[in-house]
Amino acid sequence: MGNPLYQQARKSVMMAKNASENDRQNLKAKAKNALSSAYANSTAAEQQQLHQLQDELESL
Repeated sequence: MGNPLYQQARKSVMMAKNASENDRQNLKAKAKNALSSAYANSTAAEQQQLHQLQDELESL
């Protein structure tokens, strides 16, 4: 089934990436929170992927 917090973090980052300029800041904040929550409850492999997602989010 996978880690639901990890899955939510991925979804949140994708939503922020695809958002309009008006919505992006709000969705970026939500994605950052989701990433933080997921990181604490993830495997080492998931944590590595979460770092990549965070890098993508920061580049927006």
